[in-house]
Amino acid sequence: MKCDINQDYLILLGTGGGPRIWATRSQPASALLIKNNVYIIDAGDGVATQIAKSKLDPKSIKAIFITHNHSDHVADFGTLLLRTWQSGHNGLIQCFGPPPAKQMIKSYMDYMQWDIKLRIKEENRPKFDSIFNINEINSNTLVYKDNNLSVDCIKVPHGGANPSYAYRFKIGDKRIVFSGDTSKSEKLIKFAKNSDFLIHEVLNIEGVDAIIEATYPGNNAFRRHIIEAHTSMKEVGEIARKAKVKNLILNHLVPTGSPTFDKPHKWRAGISKNFKGKIIVGRDLLKINL
Repeated sequence: MKCDINQDYLILLGTGGGPRIWATRSQPASALLIKNNVYIIDAGDGVATQIAKSKLDPKSIKAIFITHNHSDHVADFGTLLLRTWQSGHNGLIQCFGPPPAKQMIKSYMDYMQWDIKLRIKEENRPKFDSIFNINEINSNTLVYKDNNLSVDCIKVPHGGANPSYAYRFKIGDKRIVFSGDTSKSEKLIKFAKNSDFLIHEVLNIEGVDAIIEATYPGNNAFRRHIIEAHTSMKEVGEIARKAKVKNLILNHLVPTGSPTFDKPHKWRAGISKNFKGKIIVGRDLLKINL
């Protein structure tokens, strides 16, 4: 996948939702390529490989934004930093996310200490923690700003995963909003008002029982969490309509990889009942011109 150096892009690196192992979609991660600078949103399992497949230069990563700390969104957060360092990035990568982001990366560094120390000693590499800075977010705020964009965030409801954040990227006159994982949120509707792109998670409620049967049959608490902590197709359509978004991009599709439910026409049909605008069903490595 080649990118025009004069064009900015949104790239969906991973569009699956949840912690199970599957082959059809990678775990959640997205990238914005703005003037050859890379901004990463979430870092699920496999994000480094997806970056390579998308032909993005890891040395061009400027910032990483984590929506919340469920494992499918942070499983390779530390690994992304490590492999970026091993790929020659000299820093500084600004990283943002809810607590305990600092402790998570510290624990990852302890886990990989043997490798890190040996590479510094034998390969004359810079200190690993010299290439990044971890910033913990505790409230709705302006998170980040550089010459290309500014980023602000709001808290969104996602069960016990508190805080969880949605991010809004302002790039010139364009507005790009990532919902993160969330149940239906009136605050998010206001936050995403008139945005050019809303990248929103989506749940097909009819497919929930298939997830339960494949993992923990009869687990009603698990079923309740999936339904209450996420946003149904009907609700996503309502959110996009009320927010008057120009483009709705479906991401974190649940159930991921279902031969019955994870079908583009089914996702569109479920959304279009309440939203008549442009609907893009996300798939891994999909590149969208901004």
